[in-house]
Amino acid sequence: MVDLSPFANGEKKYIDIWNDDNLTIDDLRDATNESVDFLLGLISDLNDEQIVFEPVDEEAKDPYAEDGEQEIAWNIGHLVAHVTSSSEEGAAFSSILARGVEGMETRPRYETPWREIDTTAKAIQRLEESRRMRLAYLDTWPDEPDYDNARAGVSERFAEYFGVINAPAAFLMGLGHEHSHYEQFKDAVEQAKASVSA
Repeated sequence: MVDLSPFANGEKKYIDIWNDDNLTIDDLRDATNESVDFLLGLISDLNDEQIVFEPVDEEAKDPYAEDGEQEIAWNIGHLVAHVTSSSEEGAAFSSILARGVEGMETRPRYETPWREIDTTAKAIQRLEESRRMRLAYLDTWPDEPDYDNARAGVSERFAEYFGVINAPAAFLMGLGHEHSHYEQFKDAVEQAKASVSA
């Protein structure tokens, strides 16, 4: 798996990981498959009640959530909806940037309503659909991607934290966000298995 810990540890930006590790588009494909497979491995043996089980999460806080949902703990379906939407957004940005499109400031993001992911089959379907979509975005990269083209219109705070976001950095940013939720997934799965019988 591509090592994204240097970003999480504040040691490198995503563009530095791409450049310093001499990554390729095939590495991005492999990292996508590895991440989706990892999440499938966590949830595939859960039953439907476990998918919607609301875990205890003392740190639950999402200021961007709808009113009344800012401090709810995320069940497995919620987590699947959230991480897949962010990874797809990163992949979409990567396609736009790689093709030299400039001035794209609107976020190409859509999140499946999390309450709709209420069965194991739906969670698996959403992850597999996301895998297909992300890999398809990589197929839209031209043979000679524009690595100089970067996201425009970002805040100073965003730029300071994430660095320059060109095509590969955008893709890695989506993956990095997914990786950052791995422990939350593990905890939710553990609580669901302990609280709801298989």
